Amino acid sequence: MTDIAGQDWEEQANNWIAWARKPNFDSYWRYRDEFFELVPPPGTATVDVGCGEGRVSRDLAAHGHNVTGVDAAPTMIAAAKAADPDGTYLRADAADLPFADGSFDIVVAYNTFMDVVDLPGSIGEAARVLAPGGRLCMAITHPVINTGTTVGTGADRKFVLDQPYFETRRFTSLVKKDGMEMLFQGWSHPLTGFTRPIEDAGLLIEAIREPKSLSADGTAYPYPFHFWLRALRPA
Repeated sequence: MTDIAGQDWEEQANNWIAWARKPNFDSYWRYRDEFFELVPPPGTATVDVGCGEGRVSRDLAAHGHNVTGVDAAPTMIAAAKAADPDGTYLRADAADLPFADGSFDIVVAYNTFMDVVDLPGSIGEAARVLAPGGRLCMAITHPVINTGTTVGTGADRKFVLDQPYFETRRFTSLVKKDGMEMLFQGWSHPLTGFTRPIEDAGLLIEAIREPKSLSADGTAYPYPFHFWLRALRPA
C-alpha cells in the first residue's frame, strides 16, 4: 500500500510529528487562518488527503467539518488517531482512495500533491470522490521554490533561479532548525503539472492565492513560498 512517497514520510514520521506539533514553529501557523478562508463552510463530509499527523484535520474539525483523514504512512495515522481519538483516520494512497464516487463535499490536500508519485492519478481521485458542487482546496509549495536558491539575508535576500522550471524532477531538502531536523522529499513540477490534471479531471479552477511569504520574524521574502487553489466539480 505504501508507495515511495509514503515510505519517505514513514521514515521521517517521528521528525515530522515533533516538527508539526511545535507551536508557531513552521509556516503553517502563520498561514493557516488565511488558507482556511479559502475552504468553504462545512458540508456533509470533508476528506483531508495526506493528513500526516493530523493537524489540518484537527483544525478542520474545530471549524465544524466532519473530517476523514487519510495518509499512506502508518506512523502518521497512528499519531493522528492518538491526538484525536474521536476522529476518523484511514491509511490509504492518494491515488487509490477507499471511498465511493461523490462521497465528500470538500477535499482538502494541504501540501500533499507535490509529494505524491502519481500526481494526475491523485488529483483524479480527489475529483472522483467529490460530489457535484463540491470543491477541492489545494495547497502546495510554490512551483518556483524548487527552481532556485536564496542568497543573502534580510533586506539583501535574493532568489536566484538555477534549475529548469519546466522539468519534473525529484527534490530533497534537509532543513535544520532550533535543534530539530526534517528531510523533505518530493517532486518539483511546473504550475501546469498541477493545473492540467485538474482540468483533465473536469474541475473548474475558481480561486488562486499566492500568500506573501513571511519569515518567523515577520520579514517578507522576495518570492512566493506557497500556492493555493480552489476548484469546483460542476453540478
